[in-house]
Amino acid sequence: MIPQCLILAFFLRFSFINSLPHPLDPLSPAEINKTRHIVHESYLGAIPNLTYHFVDVEEPDKNNVLNWLSSNSNTKEKPFIPRQAKVVVRAKGDETHELVVDLTKGSIVSDKIYTGHGYPPMTFSELFRASKLPLKYPKFQESITKRGLNLSEVSCVPLTVGWYGEKSTRRALKVVSYYRGGSVNVWARPIEGITVLVDVDSMKITMYNDRYRAPMPKAEGTNYQSSSSKKKTSASCNVSDIGFTIKDHEVKWANWAFHVGFNARAGLIISAASIFDARKNKYRRVLYGGHVSETFVPYMDPTEEWYFKTFLDAGEFGFGRAADSLKPEVDCPGNAVYMDGYMAGPKGEVQQVPRAICIFERRSGNVAWRHFEINNPTKKVIREGEPEITLVVRMVSTVGNYDYVLDWEFSRSGSIKVGVDLTGVLQMKAVPYTHNSQIKERVFGTLVSENTIANNHDHYITYYLDLDIDDNHNSFINAKMQRARATGFGTPRKSYWTVVRESAKREAEARIQLGLEPADLLIVNPNIRTRLGNQVGYRLIGAQPVTSLLSDDDYPERRVSYTKYQVWVTAYNKSERWAGGFYADRSHGDDGLAIWSQRNREIENRDIVLWHTIGIHHIPYQEDFPAMPAVHGGFELRPANFFESCPLL
Repeated sequence: MIPQCLILAFFLRFSFINSLPHPLDPLSPAEINKTRHIVHESYLGAIPNLTYHFVDVEEPDKNNVLNWLSSNSNTKEKPFIPRQAKVVVRAKGDETHELVVDLTKGSIVSDKIYTGHGYPPMTFSELFRASKLPLKYPKFQESITKRGLNLSEVSCVPLTVGWYGEKSTRRALKVVSYYRGGSVNVWARPIEGITVLVDVDSMKITMYNDRYRAPMPKAEGTNYQSSSSKKKTSASCNVSDIGFTIKDHEVKWANWAFHVGFNARAGLIISAASIFDARKNKYRRVLYGGHVSETFVPYMDPTEEWYFKTFLDAGEFGFGRAADSLKPEVDCPGNAVYMDGYMAGPKGEVQQVPRAICIFERRSGNVAWRHFEINNPTKKVIREGEPEITLVVRMVSTVGNYDYVLDWEFSRSGSIKVGVDLTGVLQMKAVPYTHNSQIKERVFGTLVSENTIANNHDHYITYYLDLDIDDNHNSFINAKMQRARATGFGTPRKSYWTVVRESAKREAEARIQLGLEPADLLIVNPNIRTRLGNQVGYRLIGAQPVTSLLSDDDYPERRVSYTKYQVWVTAYNKSERWAGGFYADRSHGDDGLAIWSQRNREIENRDIVLWHTIGIHHIPYQEDFPAMPAVHGGFELRPANFFESCPLL
């Protein structure tokens, strides 16, 4: 039963109003259907087994969008921006077509065949079909029988295979297997030693190897379903007196206004974020667009059955495709409002993710600001302050065994906190050991249970952040703190630190390894200053530095060489959104952020994009088994002389 306070809060605070499409709106179900119809009415429709691998809005010209956003709120006076879709289809088994479909004209306006390295992401249909192949393969059946296992209790999971120097590649998957018997935790009982290679386009097993056997980890103690998760909880009335409104995909809360989108690759997308400046009596631009650009998850086991596990989760699988329907009172609190997500399936059909995104106010118990004062002669004691109330936009993406809880949190102070919580279940390896003292050979992780090693691995999450501070002529400032000797002051002080501001003129000057020296990293508008003469800007408060430890010549690292730096700044180009390259599956590292930056384009007083990589080097521990408590990472975009004074007052 829904509490009365929530019903009241919903009708008082949230509004949904139909209007013409915002130019950054994701494709609606009707537009996805229309896109499919246009493609099927073209010559491509006659090609059998045409599969859709990417369908999204063709990003409009940025200047046109900015003109649209700044125009009069009366829709009749807004400039017309045609709705177009970018579509990637596979045809004839080996052709990748890049299409631009004009939904206004009802026609395909561009069709290019991609001939470079890499492939579009797998469809769910391909992954599903590949997972069933071993179960009907006689050699695999024999291997399962020899291990004394029941084939009906075996789950097969297809994984991408990466690239390891092959001159030519085909779309391929390697299928690993697990035993469900006695547990719901599929990942806890791996069937070790078997390698199954599948050619995706022909959907056939092309290589099979049963190299060795390891004892099956026991089912006891692997179940992560707790009795507490089955208890009913009452909905929380965690609602403040601020409230927020939603008009289609546009959200307004406190002094913030922004747009929420969704697509199959990035999942949650925040765009057109502006904050109201009460002194200037207007909204000021902060973020044109932000989302997860790529993830990199390499496992540190170089053996035959594990070496290839170096996943680019966003580009190879898709965070939106892996988005899970959010569970009220678990994933989101009782005062949350939900948005559905829509994308195209392998046949171009509409696929819906109910409750893909939630939006809610959060009272964390933190203090937004406070002060206690006794040094005022007119009043004995002054205590002032405000509680921290924020607005959170959340999505959860479950890519295989890991769950990514992705948050964008807006504060009335003007800051945007971007967070990710990593949870789920570890990838585990069956071993003959039941005690750490038995291990005499090289292993690549931690013994977390009897006969179970959880392998060491990394998580790198790279964010695309198109900051437009007041407009799209911005600069990147590295404000370094440097020690100086205190001479000539006549005091006993020996030293102090001062700030040396360096404005990056070209992309090569804006590749930063965090933690090497203290510095503030800022995106500023050099053309606009406060009344005191300071450049308006935002600063990046980065996460704990995480840099790839793989060697530069290792094939996985060649594909994601951008992970050697946590911060990059590039000139804006609407086609440059995916740090690992648009075609991530089996990519060679010849496209993507590190390659684009080699152009060394001018970035001072230009339209620029900030890229930030966060993550963890994950050494598993027993507390991570059988399910892993959430580990948090994140960063903050915080005003830096953007306002004339504290916006909370």
